[in-house]
Amino acid sequence: MFNISPLQFYTVLGLLLFSFLSTPAYANGGVQTTLETDEAPGSLGDIPESDFFEFQDEPLEGPLTLPDWFKLSFLELSNDIIDLKENNKNGLIVYFGQKHCAYCKAHLEHNWQAPFIVAYTRKHFDVIAIDVRGQRPVADINGKIYRTEKEFSVANKTNFTPTLVFYDPDGNETLRLSGYHPPYQFVAALEYVADQHYKNESLKNYLARAASFSEYGNETLNSNDIFSSPPYGLDRSMFASQIPLVVFFEKPRCHACDILHTGPLSNNTILHTMTQLETVQLDMMSSTPVITPAGQKITTQRWAENLNLYYTPTIIFFNENGKEIIRIDSVVGFYRLNNVLHYVLSKGYLEEPNFQVWRQRHKR
Repeated sequence: MFNISPLQFYTVLGLLLFSFLSTPAYANGGVQTTLETDEAPGSLGDIPESDFFEFQDEPLEGPLTLPDWFKLSFLELSNDIIDLKENNKNGLIVYFGQKHCAYCKAHLEHNWQAPFIVAYTRKHFDVIAIDVRGQRPVADINGKIYRTEKEFSVANKTNFTPTLVFYDPDGNETLRLSGYHPPYQFVAALEYVADQHYKNESLKNYLARAASFSEYGNETLNSNDIFSSPPYGLDRSMFASQIPLVVFFEKPRCHACDILHTGPLSNNTILHTMTQLETVQLDMMSSTPVITPAGQKITTQRWAENLNLYYTPTIIFFNENGKEIIRIDSVVGFYRLNNVLHYVLSKGYLEEPNFQVWRQRHKR
């Protein structure tokens, strides 16, 4: 009747199960499931979805422990590609993380501790960990040698951790996820690569086909006094602006957008800092006209497509001349957003184009 995969079915089952267990009749003392058994494929439903977004994002006091099922690798990625072919895997995931990263912790706890996500990952992929501050040498897919993991991470433009880079059995990059994504999106990303949907459609379109299962939230965009009013003439191609530009690409019925507005965008420190930028909010699904920083007259929907956006909210920063500085297309909390604002406003990107290296250098 409905053409959905088993993995999508289990994700939907989990969401429905949570809704059922949250009713008054079952809220206290009702039936419970657990994440501690492989026999509970829908058990994500026991966790309120807001918990996937709401966590303290300051650096952790103690180091993280990686899953013991990660592949032990000599970090010669071409050999790892050979291994996955011999084991009939669908791809390789290179996980860029760091020991005290709160977003890495959220990813590991919510995604790679959920039994059915672990089982699906292990069935279809080998996973190799790279420490973005690490000192081990790395040979990439093509055999190019980097002296350290840190150097390899910079070459891969890992501004945020975790970053996951997916490769197919031929060593071609098929997908890149920058930052932490909640389970329902991470599961879809795994399936997108494992089933080779990337050959036929973008991740944005693939996610949109499943959106009706998980979309909920405010029926309109969240309002905030920091946002400029239309018309949106953002052209900086002929004449430079005096201040940087930040564009929030959002949409209605976006729970992650609601969390952003009730979290970081309700913080007075963030709001005060953002007065130093031109700040615009756009509905990435709408036909609202906009003149882009490059001077192109276009709709917001088409602009979002040209920018290859798939996640809402996506936050993109542009310099005074309209060149993109950095984007955040994953879950973001106060600490990370505040650091990115300082990176942009201090012009740290001129000193160091890699955000992680800039953070290390300035001990932020």
